[in-house]
Amino acid sequence: MASGGKRTKGTSSRPKSKRAAGSAPPRAEEVDAQSEDAGAESQVDPDALEPDEAELVEVEPEEDAPRPAPTKALARAGESGLSNRDPLQAYMAEVQRHPLLSREEELALSRQYRDTQDVRTAYRLVASNLRLVVKLAHEYHRNPLSLLDLVQEGNIGLMQAVKKYDPERGVKLSSYAAWWIRAYILRYIMDNWKMVKLGTTEAQRKLFFKLRQEQEKLIAQGFEPSPKLLAERLNVTEQDVVEMDQRLGHDEVSIDAPLGGDDEGSRATRADRYLPSGAVPADERLGAEQLKALFREKLAEFSRSLEGKERYIFEHRLTADEPLTLQDIGDKYGVSRERARQIEAALIQRMREFMREHIPDFDLVATPKA
Repeated sequence: MASGGKRTKGTSSRPKSKRAAGSAPPRAEEVDAQSEDAGAESQVDPDALEPDEAELVEVEPEEDAPRPAPTKALARAGESGLSNRDPLQAYMAEVQRHPLLSREEELALSRQYRDTQDVRTAYRLVASNLRLVVKLAHEYHRNPLSLLDLVQEGNIGLMQAVKKYDPERGVKLSSYAAWWIRAYILRYIMDNWKMVKLGTTEAQRKLFFKLRQEQEKLIAQGFEPSPKLLAERLNVTEQDVVEMDQRLGHDEVSIDAPLGGDDEGSRATRADRYLPSGAVPADERLGAEQLKALFREKLAEFSRSLEGKERYIFEHRLTADEPLTLQDIGDKYGVSRERARQIEAALIQRMREFMREHIPDFDLVATPKA
């Protein structure tokens, strides 16, 4: 976002970043206690955020916001149409153009915006606190996440804070906005830390920010950081601890990624190597087809030995696509349904004996539908 609530140029809207194997999330001691407790657990859902006055602390935007280290110029001497500053440097120069507001000016503008919803008034409130967003974004910045992406998310939180700010509560806008800014930055970090989203539950969010810190504490105290002990300390389940430890300690890869180089044999993927194939081997498939063909041949041979009721039951019930009911067969021959069932049972037994006699592997083939 550029000044006044516009999104930052030169950055993707919400790119999915991937961490290197073994990377840990931002540690709690690297940010203040307020952001750890409020942001990591409850504040990650910005829509549910509304801090109490007692929880707010004074946070001031700085006149000289952190500046990025000088980078190599993007344009060479004599080339035109290219800036010699990268987007981050350009954004920082833009932020510095907007002066901070005094307490009296902030209250007057906040009341004016509350009463009129004037966009230009909101613009001045947002622009004067852009330094605060940069300051908080620097606290959470870890490679490979882009600092400008964190600033962009924090700017969205700042605009939400201006929209919901109540000047009559006696809390400065910057202190109130810090909660919203952190909420959006923390949510972005969890959404983009891995290819598969983290922090979908409260337990996952707590472990994402505190697991590595708690493991180090236990080791320093002489304890083995077992999943059971960590679960008791963090008030989560052992399964949650194990899963988060695996997610943070290992990189995620695609099962369709190739395993080798450019040669023909290296085109196999992880799925080919590690996932079982559902296809039946060619020799087994061929053997099954031959056995079924033999079964059909002997079945036709058996049917030629039948007459009368038995042949009718064989053709219209045992091997038919739409078999008749026993009642239908009984009605045709003037017998009871039970008598028709007895004839069918005797016929099936004879057929099985015939097949076992002529096909040694008959039991491997499915029997006809009864």
